[in-house]
Amino acid sequence: MDSRAIIAALETVVPGVRAEALPAVDQPTILVSPDQLPAVAAALRDVPEFRFTALVDIVGVDRMPGVPRFDVNYHLVATSVPARLRVKVRVDGESPSIPTVTGIWPAAGFLEREVWDLFGIVFDGHPDLRRLLTPDDWTGHPLRKDYPVQENAPVKFHEPLQMTEEQFRANLVHDRQSRKGDA
Repeated sequence: MDSRAIIAALETVVPGVRAEALPAVDQPTILVSPDQLPAVAAALRDVPEFRFTALVDIVGVDRMPGVPRFDVNYHLVATSVPARLRVKVRVDGESPSIPTVTGIWPAAGFLEREVWDLFGIVFDGHPDLRRLLTPDDWTGHPLRKDYPVQENAPVKFHEPLQMTEEQFRANLVHDRQSRKGDA
């Protein structure tokens, strides 16, 4: 199924969808607006002719100085057909944001955290949007093209955790007890 056929099928199941077929060498690619992302994603997962049940990756792209500035690419796989699809969403602004798709594809949880951490794109409604790859005290988003390069900045590191043998054994006992309580 090519991108034009996917858009034609989407138009029958998502009222008022505005999607555009984009040229791509490797897989069909469609562009949707941020506000329509949840409806399009749910249709791509649930409609029997699509069944894109696997979200493989979410990739952020800083297109600075382009407008809109950011692309967010969702790479999907339909395991029953098999087929692949790229869904592209463009966002702009100093504080870019798009809706989360964690309710549609739970795998989006960590992937959205990664894109937020590195690009600063907020995923509205994400249940746990916090740093993933950079330390908690990191300032800014390092994959933005306007991120300041600090070649002479001192290296930040944290001291390794030091504990006595007694503390280590107490942690093991506590861990075993908590696992018994979960069972």
